[in-house]
Amino acid sequence: MQSNATTVEQYLRELSDDRRELISRVREFLRANLDSDYEEGMQYGMIGYYVPHRIFPAGYHCDPTQPLPFTALASQKNNAALYLNCDGGDPGWSERFRAAWLKTGRNLNMGKSCIRFKKLDDLAFDVLAETFKAMPAALYVQRYLASRA
Repeated sequence: MQSNATTVEQYLRELSDDRRELISRVREFLRANLDSDYEEGMQYGMIGYYVPHRIFPAGYHCDPTQPLPFTALASQKNNAALYLNCDGGDPGWSERFRAAWLKTGRNLNMGKSCIRFKKLDDLAFDVLAETFKAMPAALYVQRYLASRA
């Protein structure tokens, strides 16, 4: 479900108490594990984490008025979702990510770019932390540009 909220705080207020708690806890994790050059705000009706224009003035190629998306967190109808854009144009990233996740013993409910979850225990936080720490904003921009060439 895409929200019309214009701020993260407004987005969180729209959620049910249990969903707000779930999203808030994952949000705390993201803020603690993402490179400090990423910023948080609303993007495409979700809580987005992106490379701001002050670091990458060109913005997102699909809409240059938007900062470059990196990851997003959303409350959907039947679950919550963490959207990942952090492959950096690496064709083997998905297989390595899936293998690392499955080694944790947790089920991976993953679409093309999103991980669907209903509770915190569904997430392999160690794998996510490693993934995010391996992709600081400067490297993400470098790989993004290379993938666009």
